[in-house]
Amino acid sequence: MSSKCTIAKIETFRVPPNRWLFVRVETNDGIVGWGESTLEGHTEAIEGAFSDLRRFIGVEADNIVDIWQEAYMGRFYRGGPVLMSALSGLDIALWDIKGKRHGIPVWKRKDLRSHQRDQPSDVLDTAKNRKAEGFTCVKMNATDIVARIDSPEVLRGTVERVQQLQSVGLGVGIDFHGHFHKGMAKQLAKLLEPLHPLFIEGIDNLF
Repeated sequence: MSSKCTIAKIETFRVPPNRWLFVRVETNDGIVGWGESTLEGHTEAIEGAFSDLRRFIGVEADNIVDIWQEAYMGRFYRGGPVLMSALSGLDIALWDIKGKRHGIPVWKRKDLRSHQRDQPSDVLDTAKNRKAEGFTCVKMNATDIVARIDSPEVLRGTVERVQQLQSVGLGVGIDFHGHFHKGMAKQLAKLLEPLHPLFIEGIDNLF
C-alpha cells in the first residue's frame, strides 16, 4: 500500500427515482469510500457542485479537515444547501476511506455510534426513556416502507403506536419519511386526525 494515499476519482450516482445521490471516492491505492449527498429536488445542482469539488483529486485523502475547510472557505460565497450537501457526502466518503485504511469502523474510531436500531416497533420503549428524561414530546417513524396499495392493518398499526405514546403523556409528531404514496398517505392522515398529532411530515403533495 502506498504511504501517500491521494484522491484519484470522485464519482456521483443517482438512485431512482432520483431522490438520492451517492458519492464514490477512490484513492490511488484502490480504497473506495462512499458518502451520501442527497438534496431532494436539486440532484443536478449537487452534481454541479461536485464538478467543482473534483479539484481535490490528487490531494491526500487523510487531509479531511483541510479539504473541508478549503471547500467551504475557499470561495467568496460560502455555504448554502447545495454546497453543504455535496461537501457532506465527500466528507463521509473520506472518513469511510480513513476507517478502511486503519481497519476500524469510523463510528468506533470517532465514538459516533448513535442508532443500533430505528424501527417503528421500537418507539414505545424509546418514548418511555425520553419521558423519564423530562421530554414532553417525541417524533416517531410512521411505519416501514409501504406498497402503493397496502393492507389497512399497516395504517392501524401506526394509529395504535401514536395512541400508545400519547398514553405515556407525550405529544407526538410523525415522520412519513416519503414511505407512503399519496393514496395511502391520505388514508393515514385521515385516521390520525382525531388524535391531533403535533405535526406530520415527509409527505409530498398530500392535499
